[in-house]
Amino acid sequence: MENWVPFGEGEYLAEQALMVTDSDHAVAVDNVFIEVYADARGQRYLKGRGRIHNILMVELLEDSDDLDLLLDFGGEFKFLLKAPNLQAGKVFSPDARSALQFIPQTPWRQLSPDEFNDRMSRLRLLAHPG
Repeated sequence: MENWVPFGEGEYLAEQALMVTDSDHAVAVDNVFIEVYADARGQRYLKGRGRIHNILMVELLEDSDDLDLLLDFGGEFKFLLKAPNLQAGKVFSPDARSALQFIPQTPWRQLSPDEFNDRMSRLRLLAHPG
């Protein structure tokens, strides 16, 4: 398998992250960082986590079971992670926020700034009322 992670081993903070559906609904994920690590052969992998309003995640899942993750690390480092494996808290109080963990199931795709901005301009962001 080709190394598809363009970052060296370490932790990286995303400037912006959004869970998105194919119908362009989105929910912001806060405090997102990824950890890049390598196995004994030098193959790099990543996993990440952030914080999300659980009730908004439920609302997003009502729109689609297939969620993607848009990640912006600044500059030209903008990525689309298709259908990552997600784990999140299961408390559905309107104000609850929990950790969201994600692990890619397929290589992420780097987006050009124009592709990323085009996608962002089409999104309808679901927001917490409080």
